[in-house]
Amino acid sequence: MAGRWNNFGEFGAQGVPGWVALGRELDRQVTGIKSPVDSPRGLAARLRYLTKSPAGMEAMRRAGINARQRTIDAWLQKKQKPRRANLERIDAAYWDLRRRNLAVEWARRLERGTRIEIHPVDQRSVVRGREREIPVRRMTVRGHQIWDDIIQAWVDGDAGLLDIAWDEIITDIGSDYDSYSHVTSIGFGF
Repeated sequence: MAGRWNNFGEFGAQGVPGWVALGRELDRQVTGIKSPVDSPRGLAARLRYLTKSPAGMEAMRRAGINARQRTIDAWLQKKQKPRRANLERIDAAYWDLRRRNLAVEWARRLERGTRIEIHPVDQRSVVRGREREIPVRRMTVRGHQIWDDIIQAWVDGDAGLLDIAWDEIITDIGSDYDSYSHVTSIGFGF
């Protein structure tokens, strides 16, 4: 697996494991309701999104919301406001469902091949004489299975599978692939 640098950062290099950067980039691209959950507009929008499908109700259950349907209806009709703990759960359920819904669309787009840009570790603080020449890499990642694995691992929060998928991506770089087991950032578009 990626990450064979046993003493990463020993000489001052800064970065994160590639799979972490990959997950962060996916997180960064999740868009949704901007209004906070404790605002009337933000709460109403989240509740509408969550209650319009069985998947939304399941997301609410996963988030730990065990309110009765009449309580949820009272929230929707603005007759009752959820407690702070339920507001946080509603927000968590919203973002969970949003990620899952986006994952379906992203998997369809990404499987055709997506160009990614890999920024190597930050070496500005590396001890003089220990720096390495590691260029920014641009490559196209193709394949239904690799993107399916990445998206599923991201949705499930499966760090192990995301690490395996990252390792599969960087092995295509060639003999210097392990230089990208830790990176500063990764970028790609849909």
